[in-house]
Amino acid sequence: MTITSQETDVEIKQFPIILGQGGEITIPQLLQDSLNVNQGDMLVLLQIGNLIVLAPKQPQARQLIDRIATIMENENVSLTDLLSGLEAEREAIWQEKQS
Repeated sequence: MTITSQETDVEIKQFPIILGQGGEITIPQLLQDSLNVNQGDMLVLLQIGNLIVLAPKQPQARQLIDRIATIMENENVSLTDLLSGLEAEREAIWQEKQS
């Protein structure tokens, strides 16, 4: 079933899902294709009152790596500089905990 809201211009689709043994659910293939999710992908289940929303969870690692690389490039910091700074920070934290 598909409903289109005139106010928000958002299409709402309804998919019947049966709760399996052990709580497993199967996402219909049409929906998997539409959301570009595959077996083993991370999803997040939100409970909002009596409403359940299941959404793809996008890994943040790629975005974080890109942000770190951009900052390093903008600040002219090499990987060697970053790692040596990390070593110094670890030492400072260790010294602080010893006091």
